[in-house]
Amino acid sequence: MSGNLYETDFYAWAMEQAALLRAGKLSAADIDNIAEEIESMGKTEKRELISRLKVLLMHLLQWQFQPAGRCVSWQLTIKEKRREAARHLADNPSLKSYLPEAIADAYAVAIIAAARETSIAEETFPAECPWSFEQIMDGAFWPDQH
Repeated sequence: MSGNLYETDFYAWAMEQAALLRAGKLSAADIDNIAEEIESMGKTEKRELISRLKVLLMHLLQWQFQPAGRCVSWQLTIKEKRREAARHLADNPSLKSYLPEAIADAYAVAIIAAARETSIAEETFPAECPWSFEQIMDGAFWPDQH
């Protein structure tokens, strides 16, 4: 029944599986689907890190390449995005080992987003992220004009 419930009513399946696990009834639990859902949750955390970094990198690119748009609001947005990324990593410290790949993935999309927001050609931005993770997250770091 659990396998069918997994397909037809995910919430009911999840509540049933949680109750079975809490009761120590592992033989009755839908172990394969539980494992799949746990893996999926991990992938979601990786995607969330990339998403947070993308927005932060897009704003840093805009800061560097569109200096006329610099304002307190923009500065505060960058500060906010840095805090959100830091919180996500604090909540998921094992993602730190994934940072080089996450930054590369996020930066590739950040270029597209920055080009869209600024009307600056994608080719104008550096092909690879020009900043270290430490710089990206450093509240005192503000990219200079190109």
